[in-house]
Amino acid sequence: MNVMPVIAIHGGAGTILRSSMNTETEARYHAALSGILEAAQRLLAHGASALDAVTEAVRLLEDCPLFNAGHGAVYTVAGTHELDASVMDGATLEAGSICCVTRVKNPVLAARRVLEASEHVMFTAEGAEAFACAQGLEFVDPSYFHTDARYRQWLNACGTSGTMLDHDAASQTPSEDDPIDPAKKFGMVGAVALDAHGHLAAATSTGGITNKQAGRVGDAPLIGAGCYANDATCAVSTTGTGEMFIRMLAAYDVSAQMEYRGAPLEDVANDVVTNKLPRIDERGGLIAVDAKGNVALPFNTEGMYRGFARVGEAPVTAIYR
Repeated sequence: MNVMPVIAIHGGAGTILRSSMNTETEARYHAALSGILEAAQRLLAHGASALDAVTEAVRLLEDCPLFNAGHGAVYTVAGTHELDASVMDGATLEAGSICCVTRVKNPVLAARRVLEASEHVMFTAEGAEAFACAQGLEFVDPSYFHTDARYRQWLNACGTSGTMLDHDAASQTPSEDDPIDPAKKFGMVGAVALDAHGHLAAATSTGGITNKQAGRVGDAPLIGAGCYANDATCAVSTTGTGEMFIRMLAAYDVSAQMEYRGAPLEDVANDVVTNKLPRIDERGGLIAVDAKGNVALPFNTEGMYRGFARVGEAPVTAIYR
């Protein structure tokens, strides 16, 4: 099959306040997105699979403290980190997922190993960490996931900051470290890709939502909600309030509409984001690529960290609507 490989990524959506996004901060986000796209683009250019490309892209997003996944994950109500991730191979419909891990450096690598080495699709908490350990994956002290910006967000959210008069997170002012209003941010990361062989793949990872209850699981590790890939249709990674994306099976809905209605990717992706999700007061977005290499990056918030890169072309990145 003669197709042009392409990779698309996102780093979360929400109310991105221009007043908090100075030129230097904006440049940092664009540089991070571009660098990650270029790394995945190089893999695809050398014949790597879509699954390899999305895994590497999300691994790099997990390593970047600007985004809510891995190093840079948000805090739970208990002042801890619980991480989730998933991957799906559109060629085989195989998938792997982990959730509520606290010491796995790169959750997406653990999800990938579930896909490759286990008869199961999902592992959780201690079971997920035992599996990751048995697979020889890298573990870190939980302090590795800390960043000062996320810690300040948590203090604001739980009302322990001495300077806070209002415990409602909606009154928070975002910092230059994170220009998205933390009360209106849907933080996760994801990648979708089409490789030179015509195969699709998707991956999603997250630290969840600030001040979440321990043990809470959102859409990121759930196949069909936060991540889905099928060579016959498309690959999708979402970013939004996980509970709502679970209720709508948002990622699978994009694929299902393409399959059952025969509608093009852009139409169905926009339908899910601008028509269906708002019915349950959901805000967020998604990234998707279809078997022909078409890319869709719709969102219904003020902004979404996003970008895409086709092999042989310069990466394109964007933040605002």
